[in-house]
Amino acid sequence: MSLYLPNLSTSINHTCKIYTWCFFIVNKQLILSKVGNMRRKNSSSNIFEPQFPESTGSFHPGVVSCADILAFAARDSVVLAGGLGYQVPAGRRDGRRSLANETDDLPPPFFNATELVDSFARKNLTLEDMVVLSGAHSIGVSHRSSFAGVPSNPANRLYNFSGIDQSLSNAYAFLLRSICPPSSNQTFPATTPFMDLITPTKLDSKYYVGLQNNLGLFSSDAALMTNATTKALVDAFARSEATWRAKFARSMLKMGGIEVLTGTQGEIRRNCRVINPARTTTGAHPVVAGSSGSSGSTEVAAS
Repeated sequence: MSLYLPNLSTSINHTCKIYTWCFFIVNKQLILSKVGNMRRKNSSSNIFEPQFPESTGSFHPGVVSCADILAFAARDSVVLAGGLGYQVPAGRRDGRRSLANETDDLPPPFFNATELVDSFARKNLTLEDMVVLSGAHSIGVSHRSSFAGVPSNPANRLYNFSGIDQSLSNAYAFLLRSICPPSSNQTFPATTPFMDLITPTKLDSKYYVGLQNNLGLFSSDAALMTNATTKALVDAFARSEATWRAKFARSMLKMGGIEVLTGTQGEIRRNCRVINPARTTTGAHPVVAGSSGSSGSTEVAAS
């Protein structure tokens, strides 16, 4: 299956969420709008709310899950943004709960290299997967709370230091400070700078070139330059976009298999924003590798 995303703006809006979608939400429990007082949608760690159709009936009612739709959309967004296409296995099931504290698995933007490696390892992803998938920061925007904000914010790179975070380019810090003055949450509540200063609307390896020049927006971006192994990978991907593109597609596919519900687990939702009433829970269907049909591109990464 290949979903139609009508324009580059739509592609950016989807692709900038890929990292979070696949790391946790796609495969375990999708966001719910109306289940309990502590639903995942309201978690402080939740940085997005995917826009689903009200009904999955326009796809294949009772057959195609919301989790599969999201996985296909992520793949198609990668392609539309300039990345490499890849086959997506189908057959995911949707979860029947949404707990705010389960988003604690998501690596925050202030993690150091060791914390990032450990966080990905808990999901059976390697150090290389972590560096490769960090390239998703090549496209999209960020809210100021992920790199600035109040002084006590551990992610604050602009105002938590006697000057600025020394791993951040002075010129870039000046630009960010002009966009996000101190204590400006009320004045500029929707400030969303691009995550990649070089090619902000294209999914490419210029993100790694930016890291080499202290242009990573998050502390976790800069952390990739503090470890010899991760820095070597950054340098390699900065030199060869083709290498990164192929590895990104493979790591996306690998990440898309984290904690997938299959068989009789979970359900296939009729409305992606809410769980099904007990009486409408649908039956099982098997996972079939590559059953998504179109790769979304004539370029398909080798499995």
